[in-house]
Amino acid sequence: MSLILNDFSNNKEENYFSFFELLSESEIEIIKQKSNIVSYQKGANIFLQQTRTSHIMYIKSGLVKIYKEGRMRKIIILNLEAGGNFLGLMSVFGKEIHEYSASAVEPTEILFIDVNVFMQVMEQNGKFAASLLHLLSLTGLHLLDRLLAQTHKQLPGKIADVLLYFSEVIYKSNKFSFPFTRRELAELAGTTKESFIRTLTEYKNDKIIELNGSEVEIKSLKIVKTLSELG
Repeated sequence: MSLILNDFSNNKEENYFSFFELLSESEIEIIKQKSNIVSYQKGANIFLQQTRTSHIMYIKSGLVKIYKEGRMRKIIILNLEAGGNFLGLMSVFGKEIHEYSASAVEPTEILFIDVNVFMQVMEQNGKFAASLLHLLSLTGLHLLDRLLAQTHKQLPGKIADVLLYFSEVIYKSNKFSFPFTRRELAELAGTTKESFIRTLTEYKNDKIIELNGSEVEIKSLKIVKTLSELG
């Protein structure tokens, strides 16, 4: 769900600005004048549920957890977003209030763009607006897939989905480190911490994965994909 980015500035002091290929030089300049970059340490809140939207946020680097707090303070992790993705677009275009929260999973840099300037650029640039609509559609479809998986899949399929999500979407490698605690991983899978740990241990004992603390290596991607498909 990311756009292809390039650094358009030739000034080394301004190379931290990255903008979208579909924007003209004048549109880039307008956005640069109304933008700033904020750095977040691991665990820091970027925005909270029920706060007002004020900026378009773009993840320049890092990893962000999108989550929603429900009744009894139950947390549901909706998604993870890596560098190269927008953050909070559904809130900005849907309401003036964030319906979910976001926090940094690792050190993260966020580009904040004035929402009025961003909307102005969208009105002027139809191709850019269409690309954003495509991103919003992909986000909605992804959340729909996750909802259906958590509703209909059995525990082995849910855990397989988590492994594939980190392997194929986030890290693009069969070997990676979980950036979450076991409790957060369970929230992502839509199960309990105890059930998540038990199933992960079964995968390890069956030689489907190697597991050492937070370090994971998928030894049989075929089996993990089969478990995901069978649910």
